[in-house]
Amino acid sequence: MNTTNPAGRTDRTGPRRPAPRTRWAWLTLGTAAHLLAVGGRWDIAAAAWIFPVLLLRFARTGRAWSGALWLWLANTAAAVGWLAESALITPFTLAGAAGLAALLTLPYLLDRLLVRRLRPWAALLVFPASVAATEFLITLLSPFGTAYGSQAATQVDVLPLLQLVSVTGSYGIGFLLAWCATAVNALWEAASWRAARRTVVTCASVLLAVVLAGGARLAFFPPDGPTVRIAAVTADAALIRAQKAAYARATGGRADLVAHPPPGLRPAQRAVLDGLLAATRREAAAGAKIVVWPEQGVRVLAADEPATIAAARTQARRSRVYLEIGLGVHTARPPAYGRNETLLIDPAGTVRWTYQKAHPIPGSETFVPGDGRVPTAATPYGRLANVICYDADFPGMMRVPADIMLVPSHDWAEYGGAHTRKAALRAVEAGYALVRPDAEGVTAAFDDQGRVLASTDYFTTDRQATVAYVPVHGTTTVYDRIGDGFAWLCLAGVGALLVAGAAARDAGERHQQAAGGQHPARIDPPQVQERSRQRQAEQQRHGDQQRQRRGLQRSVAVHAGEMVARYRGHRGQQHHRAGQREQSVREVAARQQLQPEERQRMKPFVDEEGDEQGQAACRECADRRRLEAVEPVGLQQRDDEHRHGGESGKESGPVERA
Repeated sequence: MNTTNPAGRTDRTGPRRPAPRTRWAWLTLGTAAHLLAVGGRWDIAAAAWIFPVLLLRFARTGRAWSGALWLWLANTAAAVGWLAESALITPFTLAGAAGLAALLTLPYLLDRLLVRRLRPWAALLVFPASVAATEFLITLLSPFGTAYGSQAATQVDVLPLLQLVSVTGSYGIGFLLAWCATAVNALWEAASWRAARRTVVTCASVLLAVVLAGGARLAFFPPDGPTVRIAAVTADAALIRAQKAAYARATGGRADLVAHPPPGLRPAQRAVLDGLLAATRREAAAGAKIVVWPEQGVRVLAADEPATIAAARTQARRSRVYLEIGLGVHTARPPAYGRNETLLIDPAGTVRWTYQKAHPIPGSETFVPGDGRVPTAATPYGRLANVICYDADFPGMMRVPADIMLVPSHDWAEYGGAHTRKAALRAVEAGYALVRPDAEGVTAAFDDQGRVLASTDYFTTDRQATVAYVPVHGTTTVYDRIGDGFAWLCLAGVGALLVAGAAARDAGERHQQAAGGQHPARIDPPQVQERSRQRQAEQQRHGDQQRQRRGLQRSVAVHAGEMVARYRGHRGQQHHRAGQREQSVREVAARQQLQPEERQRMKPFVDEEGDEQGQAACRECADRRRLEAVEPVGLQQRDDEHRHGGESGKESGPVERA
């Protein structure tokens, strides 16, 4: 991005574009990390903190629309990976995955388009607010709810962080993850630590406060008070397999199933019912006060439904328990040809509610959905409420005044564990305990802070029964009071940021048109120019520091040179004095008419080249030997004058000393 400075030069702003291979490495690593943070059975909590950083870096260092296309492909790959690991691939779900990927790409595109037009504090909110708003829109508009696209599902095992959803809903965790990604990218793009210090410290402080507050809630405010023994039971695996074999012998469609049931279907259904009634008697005798069957725990033809309900009422009355039964009823009414419902029977044998599933699994279940009104009933063991399986993936309908939420479910091996873990979010959000019996999945019970009270895997146990002591009193959470207020605030914030970005662009165009500069499409708005000036000031301070260091180095070099020059000057003065002494010796030798042989002996001390200090010493020795015989008194006088010459600053001529 370019800006024009007062001198008319064009300066580059924004992050420096990396090498193409580096950008593709970020995209590849980000997609790989995203595959491990999709709310599936292979999730790694840390991967949810890593992939937004890399994908956001990829988006910010390239073109907006081409980068958005690649990010859509990355999000699509992650969604298809989730479908594959969950055994959910159908044409309908693949189309849904592409649509969800498009929605999840919007935060990256909005960040790329707006972040350089807004003031720094507003630019930091674009990506996190967009992520939270997108998760909220998926919950509102798509048939998938929070089954896919909610990053809170990747953090269900991090209980201190999970307590945040009791205030903001699941959208608060997505906001926090995206905010951390923005802070890391701000540090990545900054010229120095000082430029990004406030952003990073603020984000780290908020994250630390959230974790500490969540830890304090877990440590100092655990569920307290009386508990009730709840048993979740399913039929034996052998009976389930026999019933499936009977259904496999059916030759017609759902309509023919009622009119012409296959041989052996009714006996198989009755065997499953008898097995569940026996499990209810066993658990009631062991002390259970509430017994829950899984979703469609008993499958019956419409004609057999009254007899099945009557048998369950009789068992509840005899065992003196609250009995929640799940029925799958085959009917001849098109287009669904069936109902998916639950009934709560009290110890008196009275049916307290009949509830029909409100959210069928997209592309898998075709029955007519219920009205979505969650039933509740007051009991001596707290206020009970009930939804069925996939209904719990829609937070809006799960916000009900209850102490214990019963969620009968029926999953499959590839998805049961992941789906059950996500149910813990609803318990923390609404402040109630949650019991989720899961046929062919993982049965679990959670308290109102997300702790696992009991858990059983259908495929690893012989007796299909799970017992938990569940608190009978729930809590009132902030999310229970304000609902999706935080999500609506994020959605409104994204709208406000869009308006601010558009206004900033228009202001930049008007400013440039008035100045008669570049083409309006290439002009940055005033907010971006202000950020550019701040960045230039930071670079100027850095340059001043470099220049100060270089100036100090030059000063040291000059001082060292001066010392060397003074040293060499001192040596030159010594050489000059030695030359004067040589001339003195020559004159004395001439006056005394020395013989040629004597002058030849003096020549090595006078003419030989070599070390200056050594020559001076040799010449002084030669002077002394020659002058002892010629003028001993004058020699002693000259030595005295030479010793005191440095102090007086005067030098006597060689002739006078001679």
